[in-house]
Amino acid sequence: MSQTQIDYYQTLGVSRDADGTTIKSAYRKLAMKWHPDRNPGDAEAEARFKAVGEAYECLKDPQKRAAYDRYGHDAFTQGMSGGGGGFGGGYGGQEGFADIGEIFETIFGSAFGGARGPRTQARRGADLRYDMQVTLEEAFHGKSTEIEIEVSQSCETCDGSGATPGTGERQCNLCGGMGAVRAKQGLFVVERPCPTCAGRGAVIEDPCNDCLGEGRVDRPQALKVDIPPGVDTGTRIRLSGKGEAGQRGASPGDLYIFIHVKPHDLFEREGTTLATRVPISFTTAALGGCVEIPDLDGSTNTIDIPAGMQSGKQLRVRGAGMPVLQGRGRGDLVVEIMVETPTRLTRRQKEILEEFRGTETGDECPESRSFLSKLKDAFGG
Repeated sequence: MSQTQIDYYQTLGVSRDADGTTIKSAYRKLAMKWHPDRNPGDAEAEARFKAVGEAYECLKDPQKRAAYDRYGHDAFTQGMSGGGGGFGGGYGGQEGFADIGEIFETIFGSAFGGARGPRTQARRGADLRYDMQVTLEEAFHGKSTEIEIEVSQSCETCDGSGATPGTGERQCNLCGGMGAVRAKQGLFVVERPCPTCAGRGAVIEDPCNDCLGEGRVDRPQALKVDIPPGVDTGTRIRLSGKGEAGQRGASPGDLYIFIHVKPHDLFEREGTTLATRVPISFTTAALGGCVEIPDLDGSTNTIDIPAGMQSGKQLRVRGAGMPVLQGRGRGDLVVEIMVETPTRLTRRQKEILEEFRGTETGDECPESRSFLSKLKDAFGG
């Protein structure tokens, strides 16, 4: 079976506009079907297994897939090598400049001539994000909790190598282990990652049956997360090495926990400051008194209301707000007073208020007196 004569999309049985998930799913099914362990001694099955593996290696990588869609198999075979040569055979007849990259490297260093050693570094795993909601009380006290996420982890069967146990990698034939190919374009040589080995310099001939050559598998993972006191919406907690596993044994990424604090029924929050509105009776506002407000630490804050309190006035309680994240102390509690006018009065209460109104001189409510004075001045008495 000559893979150069068969379309990669046909090999995997997918359309040319198939997404990465569809391509991966198709490859897994075919790889399981034609794996040599399931077809011992079947040469055709082994050939099909290698064919679907080659097709998947190309189509799973966006750069290689784009090159294949544009140039077909010629993107990986014609005029490309680890040490120079043309791309697609389009620059024949300029052999005198085939090694210009070597000249640049001799004079200016590897920045122009390209690397001269194998590029075997696999990609680090991707960082992951997890959004967590907490209550204001949990943000105040902090907490330890456990989460479960589905994440790519190193394959235990092949120990992350991607190769069937007992086998390994071989040097890439296209780039000769260099991890890169150079294409001649006019007077210059452009270096690109090798499309066959994706810059690793080596390829896997017998992929692991469990991870299908990826070196990692998706499975649930339980993680303990410590939420420190004082977190706020937007706080980010980093769990080093708990992200996606790297390719073929490369280091894993990190997991970032993004905190979202739920709205509270009593308090609003701005940084370390807590704010709340407290209604009081008009008699308490006139005569003074006190109100009690629960504290998030379980105690009670007693707020003294001075006589003559006006609606909208704010009182501040120092050190009764949110904890300082990774610091010491607490912010403040701001209490906005709302004077409530009674809506249901008994006959006796009305009589008392009428008696009080009969004793008013205007000095009891200076704001009202000032307003009336301004009205007279504005409208000529």
